[in-house]
Amino acid sequence: MSGDITQLWVYLSTSPLLWLTVTLLAYQLGVWVFQRFGFSPILNPVLTAVLVLVILLKLTGTEYQAYFKGAQFIHFLLGPATVALAIPLYREVATIRKTFVPILISLVIGSLAAMVSAVGIAWALGGERLLLLTLAPKSVTTPIAMGISEQIGGLPALTAVAVVLTGITGAVIGDLVLNWMRVHDETARGMAFGVASHGIGTAHAMQKSRVSGAFSALAMALNGLLTALLLPVLVSLLR
Repeated sequence: MSGDITQLWVYLSTSPLLWLTVTLLAYQLGVWVFQRFGFSPILNPVLTAVLVLVILLKLTGTEYQAYFKGAQFIHFLLGPATVALAIPLYREVATIRKTFVPILISLVIGSLAAMVSAVGIAWALGGERLLLLTLAPKSVTTPIAMGISEQIGGLPALTAVAVVLTGITGAVIGDLVLNWMRVHDETARGMAFGVASHGIGTAHAMQKSRVSGAFSALAMALNGLLTALLLPVLVSLLR
């Protein structure tokens, strides 16, 4: 048995599959910690996995490019996973029809607020134009955000980092903020998570309730579409 494990390690250590395997194990560790300590938002599985991976990459001196060669399969699955969110969304189609106007209004306001706040804060702190363009799509799910960033002249890789940090932050403190603001309606909470913290926030919303998860998926998808349409136009006008 130990010989089989040794052979497996020798194979993985010389293959890009090593970091794919490590990524999956890090996430499973995050899930275990999340469940073991009472589903505390601060112990979000993605946050735990990111911290574990950063430490391992630092200790082993592994470059991000080498890591991504193995983990890129997970990046590829982001697209299909986003499309699959249509299933819970379909189950709530009747409710969506009844609340279409409020959804549309909140979506437009939320999308603009996400873009303006990111750019405004970075500008106030002295950020350069390249950084402002990179951060502008930070509240959109990763595949769309990277495409938008490249189109408007930002740095897609850095945009991906900002997207992940935004999603983790929303998942960790979103409930606290919404509870403090006394927002208890599942539809409104789902919309907030979807617009502000995309896929990671949507995963968190789905853990709370089916309705919240469905509306978060809707907000995430529409926010990605709206940002992809609006942001290049706004950047062009500002230029």
